[in-house]
Amino acid sequence: MLRFVFVLITGLGYAIIQIYRLAYVASHDKFTEEQRYGEAVRTVKLLKKKGRISTKVYGTENLPRDTGYIMYSNHQGKYDSLGIIYGHKKPLSVLMEYKKSKMILTSQFVDALKGKRLKLDDPRQQVRVINEIAKEVKDGRRYLIFPEGGYKDNHNEIMEFSSGCFKCATRSGCPIVPVCIVDSWKPFGMNSLKKVVTQVHFLEPIMYEEFSDKRPKDVADMVRDKICDRMTEIVGEC
Repeated sequence: MLRFVFVLITGLGYAIIQIYRLAYVASHDKFTEEQRYGEAVRTVKLLKKKGRISTKVYGTENLPRDTGYIMYSNHQGKYDSLGIIYGHKKPLSVLMEYKKSKMILTSQFVDALKGKRLKLDDPRQQVRVINEIAKEVKDGRRYLIFPEGGYKDNHNEIMEFSSGCFKCATRSGCPIVPVCIVDSWKPFGMNSLKKVVTQVHFLEPIMYEEFSDKRPKDVADMVRDKICDRMTEIVGEC
């Protein structure tokens, strides 16, 4: 939290400008998806610089080139999606819980990326959003989803995955890309201003043929196991 406050104070003018720029590109159809994403990446780079954050990215060669896909990542803190956006060169969109998505800056990010907001107390809205994501991915878009749903001092420990959000993948017929993030909790979870290094690992994609006959719960377990395996390789535990 100390780093977050430090970034806001030292970069307040830049932050206000970037919030405005994100809101502007999100609300005007004249901007392409690439231009909106470029503005989001610009904001991430500013936050990284001001916050003394470095992110090492691995496995970009694993990202499918000719089809839409859904990335499922473990969840550690407020920096998670920012680190993945920094490492993912092509435009992506996000799925977020409705209330959390309405926070300052987060809201502008979601709007700029044309993301989806999920209302946890509205089952009909959830079904509609899942179907919309499945259709968009089938049409070539890329989505980022955190199936743990939230985080609370779990650091590099990987919690259980909710199976509901994997219906997007089973209905889209497109690949899944597991993403393992390491030490992503440190930027805004440590009460320190010292330099921090996080990692983003894009793992080998799981093709639709590998999970087409599986239940969402089984798909969730498959993806979690792959992320856990990589986490164990890096830090020795999952």
